[in-house]
Amino acid sequence: MSSQEAINGFKELFGYEPSGVWSAPGRANLIGEHTDYNNGFVFPFGIDRRTYVALSTRKDMNVRISSSFADGVVEFELGKRKPKNLDWALYPLGIAWVMRQHACCGFDAYIISDVPVGAGLSSSAAIECAVAVALNDVWEAGIEPQKLALIGQEAENDVVGAPTGIMDQTASLLAKKDSAVLLDCKSLETELVPLGLDSQGLVVAVIDTKVAHRHSDGGYRVRREACEIGAKKMGVESLRELSEEDLPAAQEKLDDVTFRRCKHVITENRRVIAAVDALKRRDLATLGELLLQSHASMRDDFEISVTELDVAVELAMEVGAVGARMTGGGFGGSAIAIIDESKMELLTEHCKAVFAKKGFAETNVFAVAPSDGARREA
Repeated sequence: MSSQEAINGFKELFGYEPSGVWSAPGRANLIGEHTDYNNGFVFPFGIDRRTYVALSTRKDMNVRISSSFADGVVEFELGKRKPKNLDWALYPLGIAWVMRQHACCGFDAYIISDVPVGAGLSSSAAIECAVAVALNDVWEAGIEPQKLALIGQEAENDVVGAPTGIMDQTASLLAKKDSAVLLDCKSLETELVPLGLDSQGLVVAVIDTKVAHRHSDGGYRVRREACEIGAKKMGVESLRELSEEDLPAAQEKLDDVTFRRCKHVITENRRVIAAVDALKRRDLATLGELLLQSHASMRDDFEISVTELDVAVELAMEVGAVGARMTGGGFGGSAIAIIDESKMELLTEHCKAVFAKKGFAETNVFAVAPSDGARREA
């Protein structure tokens, strides 16, 4: 994918040159799942697969938006009403709606992307953040990146109807090459932590199981509600306020399911901090063990894994990965593995053979590199 492809698509569709092209990456979350909306810690990085938006302002308040992955043009009059029932177009239009107080005009936009949809790599946040930085520029809104991340979250929560946290948009906007972003979702403080994988011949492999998920469906919402119930019964504002020392008391006060949901979040927060420490010490063995613990917690306590994800993690470890876990909101999507680059072909073939034998869909296995966040391309 390139900015020129976005320009060409825009010109073919609308018949004139766009005023610019902006892009934003998808993200892989190294560790820290379902902790963001619990005011906890997450540790994602931007990937080298991006969404590009070619965009130009109009003289009226109308919006026309199209993409390479959906037919037709969606038209919307900005400011009249909240967008709804527009499928994928809710992501870019949701951004425009939340930013409408800065709107001085409408716009035409054409979007292309090579971030896989439904793979747990936040294709939605990549769209939101590419459009957010574009509108921030052309409307001369002057909004800081962290505020744009909050705008993206509001669009996803209020317009799309997905009760997600702040992680995806923060990663897509603030990511830097060769680093991951440690985000404190309570204070919104961030720290860029060098990963140093390339110097050790390692890559992050993504195993896309092709089991698609949607955060606007019920499973994600039910997990979030369980966390909120657990926090309320424990007398705290969020699960961030609890530590593993509180788990015995929580087990007494909560029913089994709610306890296990809370246990995952509380222990996952500890694992994120431990993983960052392990990376800084170049202790890959500890990092790998933490990734495996995280996956087991999501499988057994939070119950958001699926058989295909469990198998993907097992296969990665069989071919010599440092560690592996599912990534993203769960109920499908992808697993990630830190693995020697020389073993990528073996991993690909192993996954293909075993998934075929089990009657699963064929996996898409590829490496991702930590990459820069949202930016203007042209």
